Amino acid sequence: MSNKFRGKYRTTSHRLKNFDYATNGAYFITIVTKNRKHYFGKIIDNEIVLNELGQIAKNEWEQTAEIRENVKIDEFVIMPNHIHGILWINNESNRRSRDVLAKRLYDGEYPKMSEISPTKNSISMAIRFFKRQTTVKSRKIFPDFKWQPNYYDHIIRNSDELNRIRNYIIKNPKMWKRDRNNKGLWL
Repeated sequence: MSNKFRGKYRTTSHRLKNFDYATNGAYFITIVTKNRKHYFGKIIDNEIVLNELGQIAKNEWEQTAEIRENVKIDEFVIMPNHIHGILWINNESNRRSRDVLAKRLYDGEYPKMSEISPTKNSISMAIRFFKRQTTVKSRKIFPDFKWQPNYYDHIIRNSDELNRIRNYIIKNPKMWKRDRNNKGLWL
């Protein structure tokens, strides 16, 4: 059996199996542009200089926390063709409904699709909204703008890891010459 959708897309997930991505905590996120194309600006003297599309991405990332009361943004950087950021999820008011759903799944009941679709308070919904808003606004300036179909996430497990990732994000522009995302694909 093929694991490709319509013969061309890999459909297996890199997400942690059986993990609820609306769980409270910190998540390290990386979102990359389609074909790693440099849409957002340039690294000059080890600093990112954002262009108009880069400023849109920055504004939309910051809006994520303003629009969603359960999301807080931590350290982040917009790079020429990707964004690294830490998002915190705090869903205390939503915990009961997710726990009831988890119990139903464990007991072998099969819920409706609307019950298992990503909740509005999950990382995936926050990223989906960010990518959508950035795409809509960016295409007014550059109609061919696209993101990669997915994104990378890492669940941050402790304060040492949090500090290491924050440091990585801060230093990312200085490391650009060695970054695997730096393919020189300028507009």
